[in-house]
Amino acid sequence: MPSPAHAAAVAWFRLTRANRPYVSAAAARRHVEQRRLRPRPYGPPRRLRGDVTVGVEEVGGWPVYRLAPRDGRARGGVLYVHGGAWVNEIALQHWQLAARTAAEVGTTVTVPIYPLVPAGTAAAVVAGVVDLVRASDARYGATSLAGDSAGGQIALSAAQVLRDEHGWTVPRTVLIAPALDLSLTNPGIDAVEPGDPWLGREGTRVFVDLWRGDLPVHDPRVSPLAGDLRGLGPLTVFSGTRDVLNPDTRLLVARARAAGVDVDEHWGEGLVHVYPLLPTPEGRAARAVLLDRLRAARPRG
Repeated sequence: MPSPAHAAAVAWFRLTRANRPYVSAAAARRHVEQRRLRPRPYGPPRRLRGDVTVGVEEVGGWPVYRLAPRDGRARGGVLYVHGGAWVNEIALQHWQLAARTAAEVGTTVTVPIYPLVPAGTAAAVVAGVVDLVRASDARYGATSLAGDSAGGQIALSAAQVLRDEHGWTVPRTVLIAPALDLSLTNPGIDAVEPGDPWLGREGTRVFVDLWRGDLPVHDPRVSPLAGDLRGLGPLTVFSGTRDVLNPDTRLLVARARAAGVDVDEHWGEGLVHVYPLLPTPEGRAARAVLLDRLRAARPRG
């Protein structure tokens, strides 16, 4: 049974109508316009962690942040791609997870501030993330990928492009509630959507249409579930059962395993979208697992 803290989070989502941009096309279009007119700040909070250093550089026109343990004992890298339906900027919980990963895994975490819709599209952003993984590998050593929600889609798409175009196997890809099939046609979504306090299909389709640009929705750079999963490195997957993305995540796990991929899955029974990012007992437990998997994927010293 979900904890009282998780129940309180769900009540907060309901009270604040967190799902408003996602449940209707009109609301989604208004949300895109609001974000375009009034972009949100993206920089890390002033007080993040005292044991982590933060640097930033411009790469291909993107601000790219690097977080590393202050003691200088970093090994390897992690590239973290934040979620937000391709329209929302990086949030505090993303920065907190990136900083904790740097400090407790002992690695250099790269956080790209990629362009959002309508300026950003899948082809360009996935290509940019691929280049950043390769740069991190050259600079810091073997680099894993991680991402939540829309960022999970970008991360898994990038892992496929790295394999196909560069013969690259990512040491570990961590997916938190990933968006996987952007057609959103899985019939299992019908049973989940009424109980999801956060996401919905109608508004999300507006974001998807902007995000895919000229690509068809089943191009693997848009919908990684449509791509070939053979030859991917190990996956760690987190998904709550009160998340409209959960049915596709179950498909991913089944298909990846059938393709011979090592899959480590974690189902949050009764839990909502991106529950590992929430300040709840379930979130804390999931973050501990996530950090353990990334720690195991570091290059040996």
